[in-house]
Amino acid sequence: MPKLNGIVESALSGAVGFDCDTKLSTNTAQAFYDNGFRFCLRYISLGGEEPSDLTYEEAAQILAAGLALMPVQHVPSEEWRPNASSGQTYGTNAATNADQVGFPVRVNVWCDLEGVVDGTPADDIIAYCKAWYDAVAAWGYTPGLYVGARCGLDACQLYDLPFQHYWKSGSTVPPVECGGKARGYQMIQSISDVYILDGVSYDRDTTETDLQGGTALWLIQQR
Repeated sequence: MPKLNGIVESALSGAVGFDCDTKLSTNTAQAFYDNGFRFCLRYISLGGEEPSDLTYEEAAQILAAGLALMPVQHVPSEEWRPNASSGQTYGTNAATNADQVGFPVRVNVWCDLEGVVDGTPADDIIAYCKAWYDAVAAWGYTPGLYVGARCGLDACQLYDLPFQHYWKSGSTVPPVECGGKARGYQMIQSISDVYILDGVSYDRDTTETDLQGGTALWLIQQR
């Protein structure tokens, strides 16, 4: 699969974007750009290709519309129990799928951590995150972590993970900080039933520079 036409850049702070689990057409991608959105996150699978997954063709259309782009991996649809083995498997699949779509190295590939079964040991969740991180980083991508509802970790446990890129969900979640040290988030999500554009339901995201000067890394096609 050819690589997508674009360059990996640090995200601009204060940019407004969106994430969605719906395939975008050329016209829909352009409608988002025309309505002030400047970046997009689309889903890649946990394993084999799913009907709503991002493809090379869709990604090229999104970039051509002027939107920056990053991939985020689906989370299991049911309550789940992460562990090191599934982290290695899902992380390898995330990197493989990002490569098949055509993403170049360095771009953020995002892990979705939410919906963990209550009572899952924190050590298992941490092992999952570390294994996922290592598998994605081994391909040259930059791992990022979406922190969603019922992530199963507290602020210190999140801070102590190897990730340097964090995305705050629209749910109430812990800060990324520990013992007077803080990283914070590089993207902030908001959720509303009224977020529908051109027939596509989406969540709204805003970029920011985190407390250690870090930003998300997106792929953008220069216009």
